[in-house]
Amino acid sequence: MAACLALTLAWSAPAGADQNRAPFADALDEILDDPRLDGAQAGVVVADAATGEVLYDHNGADRLMPASNSKLLSSVAALDVLGPDHTFTTELRTTGRVVGGVLLGDLYLRGTGDPTLLVEDYRSLAAQLRQAGVRQVVGDVVADDTRFDTERFHWGWNVDDEQYYYGAPISALTVAPDTDYDAGTVKVTITPGAKPGDRPRVSLEPDTGFLKVENTATTGEAGSTLRLPLNRVHGADVLTVSGSIPVDARPTTSWRAVWDATGHATAVFRDALAEEGVRVTGRTRLGRAVPEGSRVLASHESMTVAELMNPFMKLSNNGHAEVLVKAMGHETAGDGGWSAGTAAARESLAGFGMDDSTYVLADGSGLTRRNWVPAAELATLLVEVRDQPWFDRWHEELPVACAGDRAVGGTLNARMCGTPAEKNAHAKTGSLTGATGLSGYVTDADGRELVFAVVINYYMGSHPKDIEDAIVVTLASHREDAPAQRAPEPRELPRPEGERPADGPAPDHDSLVVKPEELTTVGHR
Repeated sequence: MAACLALTLAWSAPAGADQNRAPFADALDEILDDPRLDGAQAGVVVADAATGEVLYDHNGADRLMPASNSKLLSSVAALDVLGPDHTFTTELRTTGRVVGGVLLGDLYLRGTGDPTLLVEDYRSLAAQLRQAGVRQVVGDVVADDTRFDTERFHWGWNVDDEQYYYGAPISALTVAPDTDYDAGTVKVTITPGAKPGDRPRVSLEPDTGFLKVENTATTGEAGSTLRLPLNRVHGADVLTVSGSIPVDARPTTSWRAVWDATGHATAVFRDALAEEGVRVTGRTRLGRAVPEGSRVLASHESMTVAELMNPFMKLSNNGHAEVLVKAMGHETAGDGGWSAGTAAARESLAGFGMDDSTYVLADGSGLTRRNWVPAAELATLLVEVRDQPWFDRWHEELPVACAGDRAVGGTLNARMCGTPAEKNAHAKTGSLTGATGLSGYVTDADGRELVFAVVINYYMGSHPKDIEDAIVVTLASHREDAPAQRAPEPRELPRPEGERPADGPAPDHDSLVVKPEELTTVGHR
C-alpha cells in the first residue's frame, strides 16, 4: 500500500497555523503530496453538506476531466428534467387491419429509448400480439428508432472503445443481454473444445445470427497459455476470435458491443415472433418512423428513471447516461441528440448552483475527454441537490464503500473496507486513462455529513485510487476534538469470480495472457 495511506492525522491546528483551516487540511495536503502526483493536476474540495461552507479547497476551480463523475451531472439533470416517474414505452403499432388473424400491413416496433429491454420483454410483446389474435403479418417488420438522432457514437469518444460494452452505440431501440442492462451488447462465452486441436465453442447471448462469428481459435494442450483475442470488427456486426484456450480451462466470458443496435434488437424481436407462432411474410426495415394514424397493438413500459438510477449509478453504466441525455433533448427541444440534451442538462444544473461558464458537459457518461468540470462545481451540486424531494433515493443509489453487496456497493463495493468509511461513504467513481474521480458524501466521527469532490488528471501509471480513498477515510475518521491519530489503512476486497471490473475502460482483451489456474471470467467495467 502506498505511503500516502500511512498518515499521522493531526486534528488540532499546530501553533502558528492558519486557524481558519479545517483540522484535517494538513492531512489532506500530505496525501496530495504523494510523488505519484508530481506533474499531475488534482482538484479537491470538501464542504459541510448542511451549510455548504467550504472547509478545504485544493485547486478547486481548475477544470479537469471528471470521467464518470460526469454522471453526477447527468443523473441529477435527468431526475429534474424528465422527473423520477418518467418511463420509456416500447410499442407495436400498425396502420393496417387485422382480418381473420392476419395483419394486413406493416408491423412497427417503436422504441423511445428504454435501455433495460431484455429478450423476455420482446417475447412479451410478441405474446401480446398473439393474444390480440394476430397469427400472421402480411407486411414488413419496421423498426422505429427515430426518437433519437442517428448519431450512435459521440464525436468525442475514442474509436478504440466502440467494441466494448462501455462504448456501445446509443439507439432508441436496443436489447441488453442481462440485468446489468448493458444495452446494445452481447455476452460472449468461449468454451474449450473436447480435445487439443478442436475449435473452441463460441456462444452468444442473445444469439439471433445477426452478429456473425469468425472463429479461428484452437484448443491447446492442458496447462498451456490462454490467449484469446476477441474483437468486434469496426463498422460491422462481425466478431473475430483467435488464439488458443487450454483444454482444461474454464469458459471465459466477455461482453462486446454490436455495431447496429437497432438491427440487433429487431432481430431479437423477429425471433420472438417466430417463437410465438406469428409468421411474417415481409422483410425487416430499420429507422422508419411510425406513420400518422397508427394504433397500438402491444406495449411495454420500462422501469422509472428513479429506479434506473440503481443500475445506472451503482454500475456506472455509460449507455444509461447517454439515453437520459438524448431523452432530455427530445423532452425539451424535440431533438433526441447530444447537443440538445446537454443544453437541457446545463439549464437544469444552473438551478443547482452550477455556473455554466466554468464547465463543459459534452456527454452524459464522461467517456469523452471533452468534459471539463472543476471539483468546486461538483461540490456545489452535491450540496444543492440535497433539497430535492428525490434526493434520498438518488443518494441511496450512489455506490457505497465496502457494502458487501454489489447491488449496493456498486463500483465501491471492494474499496475502503475495514475503515470508518466502510458502509459510510456514498460516492460516484470515475476512471479514464490518466483521469480519476471520486465525489460524494461521508459522515465524520462527530456525525457531521461532509461533501467531497476529488478529481485527479494527468498522472502516470495506474489509477491512484488509494489516494482518493485516503482522503475519504481521513474525512470519515475526523473528530473535531480528537488528538493526533493514524488514518486506518483501507484494504480492497478481491472481486468475486464472474463479476465485471468496476467503472471505466478496461485493459485490452487482446493482451490477455494468463495461466489456466488463474483464469476467471473476463469482462470490462
